[in-house]
Amino acid sequence: MADVTLTAALRSNLLSLQGTQRLLDQTQLRLATGLKVNSALDNPAEYFAAQSLNNRASDLARLLDNMGQAIQVLKATDKAIESLTSLVQQAQALAQQAKDDASSGAPQSSIDVLATSYDGIMTQIDNLVGDSGYRGTNLLKGSVTMTVTFNETGSSFLDVPGVDFVHGDSSPTGLGIDTATGVWDVNNISTTIDVSLTQLSTALTTVRNQAEAFGTNLNILQTREDFTQNIINTLREGADKLTVADKNEEGAKLLSLQTTQQLGITSLSLASQANQAILRLFQ
Repeated sequence: MADVTLTAALRSNLLSLQGTQRLLDQTQLRLATGLKVNSALDNPAEYFAAQSLNNRASDLARLLDNMGQAIQVLKATDKAIESLTSLVQQAQALAQQAKDDASSGAPQSSIDVLATSYDGIMTQIDNLVGDSGYRGTNLLKGSVTMTVTFNETGSSFLDVPGVDFVHGDSSPTGLGIDTATGVWDVNNISTTIDVSLTQLSTALTTVRNQAEAFGTNLNILQTREDFTQNIINTLREGADKLTVADKNEEGAKLLSLQTTQQLGITSLSLASQANQAILRLFQ
């Protein structure tokens, strides 16, 4: 079958229409997706630069979630320490009452009742410490260390060391409070009840110092959380500047291209009229 021969005018108009249609398709895609760079074919440099920025933003977003959970761990720990402080103060009140009663000549049986109540508070301290964990992390029991990573390479991080606040632990991270039942003696106040009061005073200082340390770590984490969120927003904004289309501009282009397409069709029609005139000569 012989090829169809087109005049130069028809071919020129046809090529112009095909180019206009390609631009229309491209503009419609940009309006549909909101992106001026949809693939590496559109603009390799901007596409891969934006992809790199978005990848880093995604990595930091995962770390941001971990920071948020670490903050919740410290908040749970802070609430537990508040309650723990109250229990230690209650124990102090009982020990002071036992000392005052023993000094006033109260019988040993009365002191034993107070000692039993005192040991009940020690049990509650241990229970409270055991229940203060958040999602499996308990900074008040077992002396665990919580590590929070701040960047995608792992080179920036914060270690939050825990303690072991069970009442009988005499280590530097423990409370070091002994039980009172069978120990408090009206005849030996200075070596029994006074010892408990000293232990409680030391334990209260330890708890307050640890509360300050956890509070400092909490402030650091909240600062890094805000910073990381801002960095993520900056990275995504930078990626958008490389790939996001200006819909006002694309809308204007679409209107212009549609007008150009209509004019091209009209021009093609006019260019074909010469051939039609020749055809009429043979009719």
